[in-house]
Amino acid sequence: MKYCSVITRWGNEAMQFLNNEDLQCIIIFNEGAPEELADMAILHEPAPILKEIKVGDIIELCGKHLKISAIGEEAMETLRDLGHCTLSFKGGSKPERPGCIMLEGKPVVPGDFYIGGYIKIY
Repeated sequence: MKYCSVITRWGNEAMQFLNNEDLQCIIIFNEGAPEELADMAILHEPAPILKEIKVGDIIELCGKHLKISAIGEEAMETLRDLGHCTLSFKGGSKPERPGCIMLEGKPVVPGDFYIGGYIKIY
C-alpha cells in the first residue's frame, strides 16, 4: 500500500466535474480544506504517502480499481501537503494539468462514492 485514506464527505458541487463529459474528473482534498474549496471537492482524512506513486500503479476508489496512466508534475507535492489533486478518468499518457493524475478503467459515477469509502493507491 502506497496511500490509504477514508472519504469523510463531499461538497455540494463535487460531482459536477464527474458528470461533465468534457471534464470527467473529481477533486480531492484533506478534511479541513477552506470551505470554498471543500464545496467542490471530495474530502478525506489526511494520510501519508508511504511509497513513491508511479504510472502503472492502481488506485482504488470506493472499491473501483483504475490504473494510473499519467501523473502531473505537481500532483505528488499537493497530495502529500494538502491531500489534494485532480483525478481524471479520461486516461491518456499526458496529464491535463500539473496537479492531475490520469486514470484508466471502468467509468466511475457519483453513486460509486460513499462516506467511509477508501481512496487507496498500490
